Amino acid sequence: MKLNHYIDHTLLKATATETDILTLCDEAIAHSFKAVCVNSCYVPLAARKLAGTNIGLAAVVGFPLGATSTETKVHEADWCRVQGATEIDMVLNIGMLKSGKHSAVQSEITNVKEAIGSTILKVILETCYLSDEEIVAACTLAVAAGADFVKTSTGFGSGNATPQAVQLMKKTVADRAQIKASGGIRTYETALAYVQMGATRIGTSSGVTIVTQKPSSHEPSY
Repeated sequence: MKLNHYIDHTLLKATATETDILTLCDEAIAHSFKAVCVNSCYVPLAARKLAGTNIGLAAVVGFPLGATSTETKVHEADWCRVQGATEIDMVLNIGMLKSGKHSAVQSEITNVKEAIGSTILKVILETCYLSDEEIVAACTLAVAAGADFVKTSTGFGSGNATPQAVQLMKKTVADRAQIKASGGIRTYETALAYVQMGATRIGTSSGVTIVTQKPSSHEPSY
């Protein structure tokens, strides 16, 4: 199976430079990845570099903690959309979820989705911090709020994607949303396994390694 069209080629580390982002985009173009995924400040730069290609541009919002205000997330998401992002990867408010504030969690996702309209919305659950029951609740709330994807991890938490989390997410959302597996995915075999479980996107900074078995020009950070 060719995995390139499943890959969101990702660079989110704090030390990423403009040159690093341009290299990321060049790699995505060379390997026909599905999208690149960057921090919001780099959306304009990446949008210019990817103009005229079929590569999507995903921006992370409320990253990596999910603890910014709803208003901040809405503004950041809409700004990224205006600047050229075609997809938004938003971190769910983990603390609110664990506090049982389900209405607030759903409302926040709804507000972000309404702000970005037809732009794809992926909701990052950060499953390493959640019980199975909380993963089910988070998936259910995201779907009810209009999210297009639920996503496992930021890559900056205490754990990464796991088969158990992806299988539970897929069972919960069925065909009502898609699944993005992310965090710690660095080999072809691992990426393929997640696709076979039902993931339709793979978030990784090791995309070049995965599709060519050769190292990328930047170190894995996601």
